[in-house]
Parts: sequence; C-alpha cells; structure tokens
Amino acid sequence: MKKRFKYQRSIGTTAEHCCVPMCQASAKYNNVLSFHTFPTDEELRRKWVVAIRRDDFMITPHIRVCSRHFKKEDVCEPASEKGRRLLKKGAIPALFEWNNFSLPPVRTSVWERRDRPLPLEDHAPDQDEVMEEDSGPDPASAIAAENTALREEVRLLREQVESLTMKQRFGIHRFAASDKDIRFFTR
Repeated sequence: MKKRFKYQRSIGTTAEHCCVPMCQASAKYNNVLSFHTFPTDEELRRKWVVAIRRDDFMITPHIRVCSRHFKKEDVCEPASEKGRRLLKKGAIPALFEWNNFSLPPVRTSVWERRDRPLPLEDHAPDQDEVMEEDSGPDPASAIAAENTALREEVRLLREQVESLTMKQRFGIHRFAASDKDIRFFTR
C-alpha cells in the first residue's frame, strides 16, 4: 500500500514556480524557499540562462528561480521577520539536480599542482661540479635515440595492421586462388 503525503498549502503566497529544468519547487506548498526574478543586466541574465541550461528561453517578469539553486553565501537573509531574502549582486545559480546540488571541487592551476624543485642558491659552480656534470651521457641524445626507436616501432606496427586489414577485407580476391571457394560462395 502506497503512502500518500499531503502538503500543507501556504497561506497568502502566490503560485510562483521555479523555471529550472527538473525543479518542482513551488511557493504554493513551500514557504521556506524564496523565488528570485532574472536580473535586468543583459550579461548577468545571459549567464543565468546558460547556468540553468535553457535554450531559446523567453524571460518574462513572472519567471523565477528558487533559492535552492544559489550558494548560501549568495543569499542575504532578511533583517526582520517580514523582510525578503535578496541575492547578492552578481549571484549566479550554481546548484542543480544534474550536479547533485553541490559545487565541483576547485581545480588548482597547473603551477599549483606541479612539484617544482626549490630554487638553488646563487653561487658559482666549482670546477669539480662542472666535471661531474659533463662526465655522463648526454640526456638529449639518449632521448633522441629512444624517440627514433619508438618511431621505427610505430612504423612496423602500422605495416602489420595494414597487411592484416588487406587480408581480412571481404571480396572476390580472397577466393580467387581456389575454384572450390569461388563455387561455394557463388553457388
């Protein structure tokens, strides 16, 4: 047996609905949420439309976005009990059902992720240090030799793939060597 829940209707509210896809919030049965109109600034309005993923969307004065799509720091709580919740200037909806009402983790830049060696102190290298550095094999030539070997390996693999695809192609040339095969496939 299914349980059915009845929502208690809010008194004195208009029938405002959220325009975000997959959001069924309504002021009719929810007095905790606040509903915000689209901004008048064209650039900010365009950002809202992109954020809520609505193409060819006609915005009227009665179109609203509910407060559950904004970060807590973007919503200013009212000073008095009868006051209204307002959005901070430049707030853009970011919490949706498709991102599980959470923000993605902040990506660090490449420079913050990469472990870099600590800067060495400025000093002139000793003669012994210069001799030790020059005594080993040149790393650039070793890398160039490895690169050449890998290119040759790739070339050989490509030739093998091409020969296999030529053998596996379906056509009369596969059966031209045998009269028995031609009679079998042509009946």
